[in-house]
Amino acid sequence: MNTPESIIITLENAPAIIVPLVREIPTEVLKRRPQPRKWSAHEHACHLAEVHPVFFKRLELMLNEARPRIEAYNPDEAMEDGALLSIDLDEALERYKRDRERLVEQLRDLTEDEWLREAEHEEYAQYSVLTMLRHLALHDMLHGYRIEELLLKKDWEEE
Repeated sequence: MNTPESIIITLENAPAIIVPLVREIPTEVLKRRPQPRKWSAHEHACHLAEVHPVFFKRLELMLNEARPRIEAYNPDEAMEDGALLSIDLDEALERYKRDRERLVEQLRDLTEDEWLREAEHEEYAQYSVLTMLRHLALHDMLHGYRIEELLLKKDWEEE
């Protein structure tokens, strides 16, 4: 997944994997956390919708400024613990799909040079548009994996 096309395809297909997976989660465990301060499937899914504005902003900066400084994003610092539980899941999943379609459209128009544009990231030695969007694709799959773990979890402690 080191070419713009492979990244675009992965980003485009992620909602088709993740949204149906979320829909498989039984209602009674959708918001249940596997342990304190570990996210529920609901939180993982809502988080995917919440991060799009971060990536849209970063992409705009990187395309319009020479080597802008990118600050790290930590969801635990960005919002209060449990805040994702109050987000409407259906709305979040629709927003995730809609924002992803808009992002993919934008990415299809990028030139080869734009994919290589760089920024200074406070945590990483190298950070380009390609790196950022590969991170987003991998980020989707990480949260998809966490959602699937919760779907398949055998031993839920009684509440």
